[in-house]
Amino acid sequence: MAATMTPLDSVILGIVEGVTEFLPVSSTGHLILTGHLLGIPVTDFFKTYEVAIQLGAIVAVVILYWRSFLDIQVLKRLAAAFIPTAIIGFVLYQFIKDYLFENMQVLLASFVIGGIILIALELFHKEKEDAHKSVKDITYLQAFLIGLAQSIAIIPGVSRSGASIIGGLLVGVSRVAVVEFSFLLAVPTIAAATGYDMLKNSYSFTMDEFWLLAIGFITSFVVAMVVIRVFLDFIRKYTFIPFGIYRILLALVFFFVIL
Repeated sequence: MAATMTPLDSVILGIVEGVTEFLPVSSTGHLILTGHLLGIPVTDFFKTYEVAIQLGAIVAVVILYWRSFLDIQVLKRLAAAFIPTAIIGFVLYQFIKDYLFENMQVLLASFVIGGIILIALELFHKEKEDAHKSVKDITYLQAFLIGLAQSIAIIPGVSRSGASIIGGLLVGVSRVAVVEFSFLLAVPTIAAATGYDMLKNSYSFTMDEFWLLAIGFITSFVVAMVVIRVFLDFIRKYTFIPFGIYRILLALVFFFVIL
């Protein structure tokens, strides 16, 4: 069992995951920073935990949007978006996990760059009147390009939801539609990442470690059920600029104060 990781740590990490998974702020980045603050050792188990705990938040999407997963038109677009993410993720998985996953310089730089892009997008990008308003209106090419943008989030701190949302806005999808599509696309993306990671590493976990995973999974699921609806209401009224500012400030505080 990871030496200093406790059930309380797992609850805290589950809350952090549930809150941040669908916001453009990088849930993985927040889990890494929170783990650092809690003094949790960076073991193989904790690296897998940071991936697998996201599945709890994803189950919330399946429950809230179950009808979408029965729609063949939606599923075909999700497949088109998932292809580039799956290929790039599979090819770069080991490199990212070994060299970038706990690299604080890369993580904090990603927070700052992502924040600047979010702010710039809101200041200079204007949504066109003919922007696709529904997930089913998204073309297969647009879906593929959104998935390609999402694949950048394999770099810790980039934000899977942020990358897919930005990609969707840039290719002509409406704000509400691309956020919903990002929610849906999270399901195959995180499920595949968790399954692959667990397949490679779970054989070495103890029962205590599986218990920690279960606690984090349940906590992130409960919190995400609330956050998804709140976030959708928020982006209908406000811009992504607050998230961009938050990313930059968090990186600066962590770099100059905590590190």
